[in-house]
Parts: sequence; structure tokens; C-alpha cells
Amino acid sequence: MSIPAFDPKELEYVEVPGFGGMPMKTFNYPLNKHDHGVAMFSRKPWWQGMQAMDAQIFTPRIIPDNVARAFVFENSKFDANTEGGGPDMFGVEWEYVPTVGGSMVRPGVPFLEDISEWREKVVWPDIDSWDWEGSGKLNNGTFLKPENFNQIWFQTGFFERLIALMEFEGAAMALMDEDAQEDVHAFFDKLTDLYIRIFGKIIETYPNVNAVFFHDDWGSQRAPFFSPALAEEMIVPYMRRLTDFLHSKGIFCELHSCGCNALQVPNYIKAGWDAWAPQLMNDCYDLYDKYGDKLLIATFPQNIPEEIMALPTTEEQGKAFAALPEEEQRRIAREYVDRVCQPGKPSFYNYYASHWLTPAFREEMYKQSRINYSK
Repeated sequence: MSIPAFDPKELEYVEVPGFGGMPMKTFNYPLNKHDHGVAMFSRKPWWQGMQAMDAQIFTPRIIPDNVARAFVFENSKFDANTEGGGPDMFGVEWEYVPTVGGSMVRPGVPFLEDISEWREKVVWPDIDSWDWEGSGKLNNGTFLKPENFNQIWFQTGFFERLIALMEFEGAAMALMDEDAQEDVHAFFDKLTDLYIRIFGKIIETYPNVNAVFFHDDWGSQRAPFFSPALAEEMIVPYMRRLTDFLHSKGIFCELHSCGCNALQVPNYIKAGWDAWAPQLMNDCYDLYDKYGDKLLIATFPQNIPEEIMALPTTEEQGKAFAALPEEEQRRIAREYVDRVCQPGKPSFYNYYASHWLTPAFREEMYKQSRINYSK
């Protein structure tokens, strides 16, 4: 299907249900969120999508990690302050910290002192005992509507699961220690079996789920935690088995992996991920140039005036950008779109850069990307 030309009537605002059911105003899009989400992941977007803002985030209560991490979004109320924290699916205790709005593993003695203990100490979750039927009745057709692009977030990946069980130092050493690597491989192999079973249940229970958003942080502010060669050997094969399963069921796969991880992008591609949103310390234009034909890169404008970028916080940067003349904001948006919105080599807008989304920037980004992608 060819993409029709931009119609100025698309810039007329309409009110639609937003995140959590709250009303929000959007453009008069020519496609609903589901159809455009599918088009975007199929590398044929009609405009520059804003994935996390366009998708319906779904994290059902029945998966214990979502409660432990205080991140439940479904067709029922959840109070992080009173309900967040507690055991994850492996019985590891998490503590919700209200001042940071998130949970961490309760510090102290790690669940595993040594990875070789996993066969004796790890109790694998009985996922058949989770109330899948009740959760399906609660969410299907209500929270998970067919006209939305529904994306289930999975909180704890492979390295992150190792961290939860062993704390960071123990997990990092287990990956690198030749004497421990055989046990890590065996654990990850069985963990992959579990994750495939969980996602099989998800696909069976929630037929309107379209995509997965899978968390596995691999880097710090300056560099990856481990080398690309180590990641390729120790983690990539298990991720690839998981993404192959999901793709076989028609599910799109997005990786969430924080850090300065440009060196790991070839591994993200080898692991079968469809999309990745780099944090702002990464050079997204360079990543787009190198890998944008193989991986959907979430991009952001890198043509912001230097004096604004020198401000210490994104909040201050956003306010200074909003104070620019409207035509300057629009010029920056057009230049950004022309840089990273090419037919056959699309990108999507990075949610880490939401502070640039002034009304003028957003309108010009939409208009210019519609024009570019319809060429």
C-alpha cells in the first residue's frame, strides 16, 4: 500500500483516550494507533512515531515482577506506595523507594552467592498458577483494545535477572569468570525456556498484544558494562531464541537497554531485536547512519543550539528551547526529520527527548515526516 500525501486537515486536533484512560489531544491521524504501530515496526511508517507515547503500555498484575517493581498498568488501580515491592517471580525481595519512584532489590545477602548454586537454590515459578483467565477477562477489550498498539513491558531480562539474584558485582563477575560461565549458560538456557513459556501464555491470554518491550540494561553513562564479544557469547544466543519465538507468533520486539551502548548495537541486531531507544548520551545520528537499515533507532534532534545543550538539566533545556521563536523550533524540527526520516530507512522519536516536544516542534515534525515518508 502506497502512503498517501499529507493533507493539512491532519493537523486539526481531536480528543482521544490517552495513557491510563485520560483524555488527550492528538492530530487527526489518517491511521489509528494499531495500524501505524504495525506500519512503523514493518519499516513503513506514515509519520515519525513516538513509540512509548503512541503505544498502550501493558504490565499486568499477575506477573509478580510488575508488582515487585511497582509498575503495574492494566484495567485496575494500582498504588505503588501501598502495593509496590515484595517478591518477584523467583522470590527475590524488592523494596519500593517512593523518593525515586521505583524499586530495588532489598540490599544485604544476595540470593545467590555463587552462580553454581542456582540448581539447588533457585525455585522456578509455577506460571500455570497465575490467574491468566482472570487477567484476560479484566483487560481484553477494555485496557487492550484492538485499535491500539498494545505493548507488554517485561521488566527483567537476562543480565538484569542475574543482577537480581546475585547483585551487580556478582552478576558481572559470573559473566566474565571462565569457571562460572558454564553455569551461567545453563541458567540462561533454562531461563529462556521459562520466558518462552511466559510469552506463550501472554500471547494466548491477550490476543490484542502486538509487541514486547524487554528490559535488559547493558551500560553505564560512559560505556557498556561488558565487551561486545562477551555479550555475544553469553547473552545473545538466548535473546535470539526468545525473539525468534516471538517473531514466529507475529509479535514485534523492542529492547530497552540503558547506557552508552553504541558498541553493543551489532549484538542487538544479532539478537533479533526490531527496535532500540538509545539514551541521550549516545550519538543517535551516527547509530542511525550505521545501523538504521537493520534496526529501528529512536532518534532525537542533535541540532539544538549549543547554549541550550549546555544547560545542566533536561527541564531547563526544554524551557529554553520553548522560549525560542516558533519558526526556529520549526526549522530545527524540519532539519531533524530530513536527517532521520528516509523512506526505507525510518526511525522513531526517542521518548528520552520528550522535553523538545513543544507544540510547534511536534506539529512541524509530524507534517515534514508525513511529507518525507510519502515520497
